[in-house]
Amino acid sequence: MTNALIVIDVQESFRQRPNWAAVSNPEIVEVTNELVAAAREQGDLVVWILHTEPGSGGPFDPSSPHVRLIDGLTPRDGEPVLTKTSRNAFTTTNLQQLLTQRGIRRLLISGIQTEQCCETTTRLAADLGFEVTFVTDATATFPIPHRDAPADRSLAELLADPTTLTTDQIVARTEYALAGRFATIATVAELTRPAAATSIGG
Repeated sequence: MTNALIVIDVQESFRQRPNWAAVSNPEIVEVTNELVAAAREQGDLVVWILHTEPGSGGPFDPSSPHVRLIDGLTPRDGEPVLTKTSRNAFTTTNLQQLLTQRGIRRLLISGIQTEQCCETTTRLAADLGFEVTFVTDATATFPIPHRDAPADRSLAELLADPTTLTTDQIVARTEYALAGRFATIATVAELTRPAAATSIGG
């Protein structure tokens, strides 16, 4: 086993926020399960990550019942479930140690959010020497307001603002930033079709 699928923050916390109605990939659970099934079939490790914000009192607070995988995602016995407090999946967990001890050198990245925890994890993983595949259509994100936009606007107002960065723009920017530098970009179909039965990372 030299490959691992990292599933980042596909958790109920996000569904408690108003902007979930504008999520880029409503099928995130289904596509995640496709990748997980392919990884398990190939004997690759699946690592689940959950994000927490201790003391925040919100849906990411570890005392909240929402810090759990979205219904439909179920880790198997032996699949690590790590809890982080940083944007990337390495800094506040033992992920690097876990992967190194198992001889894993190739990572497949999926989860929420495309440009935040997924992209940041990818960049750090590449710097640590891992070979990374970023599965964009197995990630999800949300529109981003301009830095000068009022913080208390409704979702409708956010979406109507021409200065808001759309999810399509976010996804495209992330792919441009990562491709050829930090990761190979791949689709779920490319990684799960029969002809791709080599191994998750290549």
